[in-house]
Amino acid sequence: MRRTLLFFLVLGCVGCSASRTAPDRPIIRVMTYNIHHGEGMDGKVDLKRIADIIKRSGADIVALQEVDRGVERTKRIDILTELSDLTDMTYAFGKNIDFQGGEYGNGFLTRFPILEERNLHYRMIRPGEQRGLLQLVLEVHGEEIVAMNTHIDYRQDDTERVMNVAEVRDAASRYTPRPLIVCGDFNDTPESRIIALMKEDFIDAWEAAGTGAGFTYPADTPKKRIDYIFVSKPKRGEDQSSSLSLRPVAARVIQTDASDHLPLLVEFELNITASGLRQKGK
Repeated sequence: MRRTLLFFLVLGCVGCSASRTAPDRPIIRVMTYNIHHGEGMDGKVDLKRIADIIKRSGADIVALQEVDRGVERTKRIDILTELSDLTDMTYAFGKNIDFQGGEYGNGFLTRFPILEERNLHYRMIRPGEQRGLLQLVLEVHGEEIVAMNTHIDYRQDDTERVMNVAEVRDAASRYTPRPLIVCGDFNDTPESRIIALMKEDFIDAWEAAGTGAGFTYPADTPKKRIDYIFVSKPKRGEDQSSSLSLRPVAARVIQTDASDHLPLLVEFELNITASGLRQKGK
């Protein structure tokens, strides 16, 4: 009897040990949102309603486009610091142009520590608004992931958008093998060659985890999907037994009139293989 009891005690301990060493798979929520400098479909600039959307979503990383800081049209408000205070999140800003006495560009809000920050200005082939690519390296649950944010050219001729995408892909390659997310307003639809080029290196998170058309523009009568969150594909030949990856598991478009775009929210599972954890601990 004592031997039987000892056997089951040992077996129970083995089970406990296995559960303690099994890798966690935390969920990371990422939002992309062209906030139209905080102006809603009613023509009013209201940052509190933008902040409320972000807080209700539970987003951990928020990529914002069309951000004013000290600009005349938005009464010299620093939109990014205001949203940071209202959401209790850290911010980063990528200025692309000087505008009406202030600055205009892309921004991030995040709950994770920022390890690196840089902003790339795209090459331009004709006069117009300077566009950029804001890039962060974040510490997420003890691991490093990369988040990028962009708002690219809108004109009918897609030549400049093609160039922009080439620069996104080139910038992303420098962060390998870290998992990488690209967010933003791409001003083009899923069947375009712009999105086809992005999908050579990235997974379209809506296609992987969303349901339906996923339209994000215009906010009052959505007819187009032009706002995207992409995640890097595993590189060919990469050792999958020790990899860190992000897998989209859910995606939804949030209905609101707080901007002329609708925000897109994607949930990612952070996967760290058991052998990868052992190798990290060496």
